[in-house]
Amino acid sequence: MLLTLTTTHRPATDLGHLLHKHPDRAQSFTTSSGTAHVFYPRADEEECTVALLLEVDPVALVRGPGSTLTHYVNDRPYVAGSLFTVALGSVFRTAMNGRSRSHQDLAATPIPLRVGVPVLPHRLVERLFTPLGWEVGIRPIPLDEGGDSRYADVTLTGTHRLADALKHLYVLLPVLDGSKHYWVAQDEVDKLLRAGEGWLAGHPDRELITTRYLARHKPLVESALSRLAELEEVEPEELDNALAEPRISLAAQRRAVVLAQLGEAGARRVLDLGCGGGALLRDLLAVPEFTEICGVDVSTKALREAARALRLDRMPERLRARITLRQSSLTYADAELKGFDAAVLMEVVEHLDPMRLPALEHSVFAVARPRVVLVTTPNVEYNALFETLPTGGLRHPDHRFEWTRAQFGDWAREVGDRRGYTVRHLPVGPEDPDRGAPTQLAVFTREDA
Repeated sequence: MLLTLTTTHRPATDLGHLLHKHPDRAQSFTTSSGTAHVFYPRADEEECTVALLLEVDPVALVRGPGSTLTHYVNDRPYVAGSLFTVALGSVFRTAMNGRSRSHQDLAATPIPLRVGVPVLPHRLVERLFTPLGWEVGIRPIPLDEGGDSRYADVTLTGTHRLADALKHLYVLLPVLDGSKHYWVAQDEVDKLLRAGEGWLAGHPDRELITTRYLARHKPLVESALSRLAELEEVEPEELDNALAEPRISLAAQRRAVVLAQLGEAGARRVLDLGCGGGALLRDLLAVPEFTEICGVDVSTKALREAARALRLDRMPERLRARITLRQSSLTYADAELKGFDAAVLMEVVEHLDPMRLPALEHSVFAVARPRVVLVTTPNVEYNALFETLPTGGLRHPDHRFEWTRAQFGDWAREVGDRRGYTVRHLPVGPEDPDRGAPTQLAVFTREDA
């Protein structure tokens, strides 16, 4: 079994620091699956490729009862699946946990990656990897007697944190293979949730992934799905993922636009108001220019989830010094939120009763009063394009309202006039010529800044 991972991040040889494997040395490791070899076919400043090769003894796999020829002649030693991910998790454990002693900032930064898996069942590859932001290339492997086999040479291309990429592979390779070589017990639920942290709860095929990863053991599947549902409640904004284009989730597009606007504004000290489980906080931390980040939420449960997702207890001190979490209500004035360059309310206002919006306006635009305020909210006009959304239904059961573009424009203009901010509007997501984009963004800029 073979997997290659390539980056063109400059200098590309920093990949060795992230993986804790030196490019100038070939190394071998004994794992429960066989002998794993790590080596670098190419390692220079422009491009660096690491290869993980797992040698499995076919006879050792079948020791015990059974003596038929098919017991020995099968695809297990050659197809990337659970055998391979055991080795992947063992050899690259520190990288998968997102830790690097010398390059922690880079470990927290999305970098261009290309993954090659020469032999992989390919039926579900696009379905499972494209919602995570991967571009998928599939070259089916032909059969000797003609036609294509169920296997393919697969290439994945995308920009991700290395830890996230390894976790995607750790979970999805055995899911694609459809079987596991060891007994699946309750601890596999914990492994799945750890590796799926930050992405599995919002995946449109999370039930399929969970079912196949846990070898269709119904009690384990139900336990995992229940726990994923709890995580989903913490980050209601991620529930809009099903409304996204297939390649990049709407939530990811929202965060990307917000980051771009913060960068354009030259913000250094940023408030994430209603931070939930920390999805935006993680992206903010990956940008060194944001020197001070404060996540604010009224829910202590959400803040605990954010701290866990960000691994604050294990975060290097230079990163940890940049971020704080604060329990506070956005409808009450909090003097501690003064002095920041920018504030973000991403998919927040629609969770408030309309009668409480003036209180939010006062606390954000009058008391905290940052130089720039970014507000995103659903565009209710776009809802008619979602086939799975009932007519007249809102996108989330906790939404108190959803505005048309005109209603959002009126609210934003009135707030700006009262508080001394100019306002401009941007679409987020695919635009329909008649109904606009699924998410609408208002950028408030303080007139005296």
